Amino acid sequence: MKNEVDKPMKKAVVLLSGGIDSATTLAIARNRGFEICALSFRYGQRHLVELEAAARIVQSYFVPQHLTVDIDLRRIGGSALTSDLGVPKSRSLQEMGKDIPITYVPARNTIFLSYALAWAEVIGSSDIFIGVNALDYSGYPDCRPEYIEAYERMANLATKAGVEGKQKLKIHTPLIALSKAQIIRKGMELDVDYSLTHSCYDPGTDGAACGQCDSCLLRLKGFQEAGLSDPVRYRLTP
Repeated sequence: MKNEVDKPMKKAVVLLSGGIDSATTLAIARNRGFEICALSFRYGQRHLVELEAAARIVQSYFVPQHLTVDIDLRRIGGSALTSDLGVPKSRSLQEMGKDIPITYVPARNTIFLSYALAWAEVIGSSDIFIGVNALDYSGYPDCRPEYIEAYERMANLATKAGVEGKQKLKIHTPLIALSKAQIIRKGMELDVDYSLTHSCYDPGTDGAACGQCDSCLLRLKGFQEAGLSDPVRYRLTP
């Protein structure tokens, strides 16, 4: 019999955008003993600073596999992140929670999870990690627990491995019930270097965060409530 130490690590596909949530999720997956297979997307977003952040995070954690997939969602549009529509700035928390904002990218998590599902089947993984959050978020419908539960049910009907009983897919959402401050504290416990991350929807040409978009404001609020300073650069701070 093989000793416990001889057992190969289970692989997990981790969706990695380069932001706080995905970096913390990657750290959690690694802490749980998974071999990380990171998956990022060049989907036509208005900037590629987040992909540079994802690359830094992968390098920091010595991730053995990092796949970046090209999808042109600008062809579809419908979002300030995949078009020339203006990014909302300086909104209150009440305004953020009122309606689904123009920064919502139609079906983005469904598309991303579908690629993760395909890769998981190919590499023999039963585990997908995604850093969705249902508390400090901007009202996106594909960040809710009921969406993840429905997708997981569908995923187990959608693959050859699932139908043949070789794979029981689990979508892990370790941050879904945490506030941004709780996420940051969890990341600090796991030694996440948040200076490597990027969250801004509308950074400057030098990569500095705008400090005024919803994502920046939620990030800054999280660090403030956690009693910490945000280590990234901002053009403006509220």
